[in-house]
Formats: sequence, C-alpha cells, structure tokens
Amino acid sequence: MADHAIGHPLIGGSRSSMDAAVLRSCGLKGEDIAFLERVEKGMPIVADISRADILLYCRSGENEAVVVAQARPHSVAPIYEPICGQAVSRGERPALFRVLEGGKPAHASQRIIADSAPIFQEMWPLFGPQKSLLGALSIEKTMIEQERHKRRLLSFRWAIRELQKMLAHGTLAGAEKLSPFGEHDGILVVNSRRQILYASGVANNLYRRLGYTESLVGKELKYLATFDEALVEKVLREVKCSEEEAQEGERIWIRKALPLLSQDGWRRVLGRGPQVVGALVTIHDATAARRREREAKIRSAMIQEIHHRVKNNLQSIAALLRLQARRAGSREARKALGESISRVLSVAVIHEFLSQHESRVINLKEVSRRVVDQLQQGVMDPSKKIELSVRGPNIYLPAQQATACALVINELLQNSLEHGYRRRKEGTIAVKLRDEADSVTIEIDDDGRGLPPDFDLEADSSLGLQIVQTLVEDDLGGRFELKDGGGVQAIVTFPKISLGGENWQELE
Repeated sequence: MADHAIGHPLIGGSRSSMDAAVLRSCGLKGEDIAFLERVEKGMPIVADISRADILLYCRSGENEAVVVAQARPHSVAPIYEPICGQAVSRGERPALFRVLEGGKPAHASQRIIADSAPIFQEMWPLFGPQKSLLGALSIEKTMIEQERHKRRLLSFRWAIRELQKMLAHGTLAGAEKLSPFGEHDGILVVNSRRQILYASGVANNLYRRLGYTESLVGKELKYLATFDEALVEKVLREVKCSEEEAQEGERIWIRKALPLLSQDGWRRVLGRGPQVVGALVTIHDATAARRREREAKIRSAMIQEIHHRVKNNLQSIAALLRLQARRAGSREARKALGESISRVLSVAVIHEFLSQHESRVINLKEVSRRVVDQLQQGVMDPSKKIELSVRGPNIYLPAQQATACALVINELLQNSLEHGYRRRKEGTIAVKLRDEADSVTIEIDDDGRGLPPDFDLEADSSLGLQIVQTLVEDDLGGRFELKDGGGVQAIVTFPKISLGGENWQELE
C-alpha cells in the first residue's frame, strides 16, 4: 500500500487559511485561533461527505458576524461562491445569532433563501480550550439534498452526525491531508468491532467488481480479502484520519478512513474523554485515472525518444555538411555550408531540450545561450575577441515559437559577426530578452560598423535576413526592424501564444 495524501482545497480549488486580521478583529487570539484553525482543517472533507457547504462564523459586533472560513463540497454543486470575509447581520441570520449567544446547537430546520432556493441550515457552537464560545459552524445544504439525507439509513446519518460533532470539537486529526471525496466514491461505516453497519450503493457496486455479490452490511471487515481491515485498524489505533492507495485485483483504489469518536451518554455526564466507536471509510476507484497517467508517461517517453533521435540525426547532418565544407573548393561554398550547419544545429538545440524534459515549454533564455555557445565554438574566428552575452529574464515559450526564435537569433548573430566585424578584431554583441506580458522582444545589439548608407531592409537583405523576416512575420506573427546607431540594433517583437489555450493545442 502507498500513502496517498493530497492537500484538500478549501475554497474554489485552492487552500486558503483564515485571515489573522479578521480573527483579531473578532477579539480572538492565541490558543483560540489555533483551535479554530484545527476546525478549519477538517471542514473540507466533512463538507464533501455531508454533501453540504460549511461556513465558520465568528462574531464581529453586537449584531454582526463574519465568515472566517468556508468549505465548498466536491460531492454536490456548492451553494455559495467564495464568501470568506463577508459579514452577515442578525436580521439575515437570526438562528445563527441564537447559537452565537446561547451556545446550543440549532437542530431544527432553518430556512434561508440562496438564489431563490430553500436551504436547510444546521449549526453547531464552537467552544475553545477555555470553554469560551468562539463562533459557530453552519452546515448548509439544499432542501432536496436534506430530504435525500433523511431517507438514508440511520447508521449513515449517525456517522455523519458524529463527524460533524468531531469537527465542532476540533478532534478530526489528520483531515487536512485527505484528498476530496467525490460524488462517484463509495462509503462504508464500521463499528468498533470492525462490523460493517452501512454500505452505500456506490460501495456495493465497487465491491461487486471484486466478486463480493452479497450484501456487505453485517459482515466483518475480515470477510473482505482487501486492505480495508488494515487501514481501519491503523485509524482506530492512531485515532487519526488516513488515506492510502492499493491494488485490489485489477483495480486501483484510493481509500480514506476517518475515526468516529463519541462523547454521548454517561461519558459526557462523567466528564470522560471521547470514545472510539467506529470509522467511516470512503472508496475511490482510480483505475482509469492511473491507466491514463501510465499511458501519458509512455507517450511522453516515446516523444522524448523521438526528439532525441531527431537531434542525433540533425547533428549527423551537420557533421556531413562540415565534412563537405572542408572539401569545398571555394570560399563562398564553405561560407554557405557553414551557415547551413549553424541553422541545422539551432534546430537541434530545440529537439535536445524536448528530449530532456517532459514539458513542451522551453526557456528562451537557455535556448539563446545554447545558440551563442554553438556559434562561439563553430563559427567565430578564434583570432577575434568578440564577446557574446545573453541578458534578460527566463521566458517560457511553446516549442514551435522557441524553434523559430532559435533560428532568428542564430541568423542575426551570424549577420552581426559577418558584417559588423569584418575589419575589426574585437567588440561586443548582446542578446537582450524582454518579457512584456502579452508579447516578447528579442533585441540583438552590436557595436560593429553599423548599416551601410541608404540600407533598405526590403531591397538589400541577405539570405539570412530574408529568413529572419519570413520566420518573424509568418511563424511568429511579429515585427522585425533594424536600427543604426553606434552599431546595429536588430529588434524582433512577437505576441505570446497561450501555453494552456486553444493556440497551444494547435502546436501539438
């Protein structure tokens, strides 16, 4: 079995702790705040299993209370949008203020209107370590969901009630590490003798897939040749929530187990601590999800291997061109072959990145450095002292844009080296990258001899500059310009492609 602990989101899919400033404004501090934070950690899983929104209120005035924590369920549609920090008045929530003042649970139906739908509201007072009344939990669900709950078996309703009381007492240890409970997950309730008291319809269907066709209710956990018994034993021994992933036959299940504590009857009268009375177990069939993850890893490995082979093939082509360049009879042929080698290796850089990383997002700054290194090693005249540098932030681009950028940077650097320093022995060329929110700018500055008089980019461009224009305008959808002044400034600006949107899908 493998531990499977995932932090449970509180609000809108992200964990959010209570605002200390809001708590202080309610007159709370120290151990009282620590207690409320313990309560907050248990709210998400209880909201899921209760199929209800849970709001934690603290009083902020004579006739006002504020929501200091909120849990929205994953098992049903939430009633509320995120409302942490929102204040309510006595007139809006009269039942809430009766709990905040009287310190007794409100078990009767409290109907309020949320988006024109009747809501069932059940509230529990929250007493801190010093028995002071700190706030109240409001467990709210639609009347339709409440009617469904009333028709469920008494054993299930008892387990939910014990969980909610544990939440209000801050005794649901380890709940913050549990992953969400979903509408397609099953539930078992077992007593302290490890006897199954309740099995949901989803749970019965899940166990039928393992061959258990009889009713599970009344059976002991050891009847099931599964990992349920070991997990429940651990939870009852440690009195702490736990989550584990295990293989059951050909299925992969993720189970969560929550201990059930009770302080009812004589234990409460005698002032004794809570007693472990059972456990609630949830079962999630993760077989399909794990299969998809495995298939995705295999696809990713295959794609990386393809990129590795493409990189090797491109490097082999570059080696053949290099061999041909050595045997070329004319200077022009050697120059043309050298430029081709540099272009091939610039594309190989991208495939090398893609072969080493699962992500299809590439760091433009790293690509620029790799292109500069290749030019320094293979193209630059070793007798000249020309310093090449890359400046700017990390900018992440999809592979298609990164490939075009690598070729553009290669061509512009070669153009600077060839035309700017033909009669000079030293100089500096800087590749400057700028991330401008929705666009990227690549600027290549040199301190060479500058542009010829009356230079016209459209009419006087070399093959390299023509390649740059085509890549920038057609592939990147951007602009390219050359400026003169103490050398040449080559400026390329193009819009970013969203890494997660429709355009990103088109790159695949």
